[in-house]
Amino acid sequence: MKVLVSDNLSPVGVKVLEEAGLDVDVRTGLAPEELQEIIGQYQGLVIRSSTKVTKELLAAAKNLKVVGRAGIGLDNVDIPAASAEGVVVMNAPDGNAVTTAEHAISMMLALARNIPQATASMKAGKWEKKKFMGREVTGKTLGIIGIGRIGSIAASRAQGLKMKTIAYDPHMPPDTAERNGVELVSLEELAKRSDFITVHVPKTKETANLVSHEFFRNMKSDAMFIDCARGGVCDEQALYHALNDRLIGGAALDVFANEPTSHDNCPLLGLDNFICTPHLGASTSEAQENVALIIAEQIADFLLHGTVTNAINVPSVSSEVLAQVGPYLTLGEMLGTMQMQLSQGGVKEVNVEYSGELADVNTSPVTVAFLKGLFTPILKDAVNYVNAPVVARDRGIRVVESKSDRAGDFTNTLTARVVSEEGENILVGTVFGKNEPRLVRLNSFRLEALPSGPMLLVFNKDVPGVIGALGTTLGDNGVNISRMTVGREETSNQNIILLSTDQLISKELLEKVRALKHIDAAQGLNLNGF
Repeated sequence: MKVLVSDNLSPVGVKVLEEAGLDVDVRTGLAPEELQEIIGQYQGLVIRSSTKVTKELLAAAKNLKVVGRAGIGLDNVDIPAASAEGVVVMNAPDGNAVTTAEHAISMMLALARNIPQATASMKAGKWEKKKFMGREVTGKTLGIIGIGRIGSIAASRAQGLKMKTIAYDPHMPPDTAERNGVELVSLEELAKRSDFITVHVPKTKETANLVSHEFFRNMKSDAMFIDCARGGVCDEQALYHALNDRLIGGAALDVFANEPTSHDNCPLLGLDNFICTPHLGASTSEAQENVALIIAEQIADFLLHGTVTNAINVPSVSSEVLAQVGPYLTLGEMLGTMQMQLSQGGVKEVNVEYSGELADVNTSPVTVAFLKGLFTPILKDAVNYVNAPVVARDRGIRVVESKSDRAGDFTNTLTARVVSEEGENILVGTVFGKNEPRLVRLNSFRLEALPSGPMLLVFNKDVPGVIGALGTTLGDNGVNISRMTVGREETSNQNIILLSTDQLISKELLEKVRALKHIDAAQGLNLNGF
């Protein structure tokens, strides 16, 4: 079997593939049309961030079985298209966690002691000792936005420097954070209390421009901001104004909304209280060897033995189990993704119940699929079919699976109850025909809906005119409705309306919907990929 390495990969990865008996070609820097011309020869493709695995490339890859990303991020891979073509997509989510956290700490120390500025001054022939007065980090407070795998490592390193650690993470139970010596606080409180702030969240709809003008206005005037996570989490224009107007003491970025970046598209580069690196968070020899080794072993195991590890789009199950529960894997992941977006506060407990004929088959892969879906909105590519149960365990989430041979109105049902800090939500789903997943209950509301793509969930009073007003408001704002389902609560005069739309609902439009007469609540949902 042949494997193409199309991006720079540590030689240890190539060696692992070759020693496994695979025929390896290393051809980096190929133009998209060149790659598309030759991809049909290969069963495996190893990439980093440069190669774009598009729908067109996958269509030309007639023999391709697996794509392996040496690292975490999969923004450059069309995962739905890969799934449609039967191509397994793998990554190495934990291979560079330590080095990214260490880079954030390095940036913090460089900021605190003005190291880049002092270096540039000396190289210019100056000796400006008084100009670059620094500050200690001992006893200071580090605020961490996102206390997952990388954020937790950053916290432990900061604690080793005798710093106090606080964090904002609405999806992390407080007791789990406290076990790691971290106090959970609101985003506003974090901004006000921290001397240094570091970001460790993926870019999602929820986190885009999370760090905004308001955030910087709440920071201390001498506080410093670090982002080694993802470009777009920080509003760079807001950061520029905060630095230029001396609202904060300094900032360091390793990631940018547009990469590669330059003076032409990033005015931050002209500020003397700003330091930066060109996305070096994962760029250590140890990390690159680690992710290369991990992905090479995973691809070799898959191509030679059929073993699936760290797959984003395929669970690690036998063909026999897949034949029994295949459609419910998609349903489970759908319900999980929807549950996290409905949940308020950190998730504490997950109960998954299988009823009807499902009670007699191995449903553990469906539970894993549900957990993967649950964490995807907040962790994105860092969660997959292998590590989802580990993520749940590390976050202190109790997972309970139960079975019943009674399914009520349907042959089989999957009931998912998620308990969070603020309450609980219950979703019930089933599969129509051979492969048609449906949501048939949301809490006490009965309905029949396909949870996929951008959606709008509305709670309203059961009176005439609501649907018309809602449709007019969406239409006036350029949003098309592709599907609509109405669910009624039998014991009250309240309805829910679940709409599928052609685009994600903006925050501004959501406020307009909430302001409509007889609408009690409204929430945008993102189930893209289903």
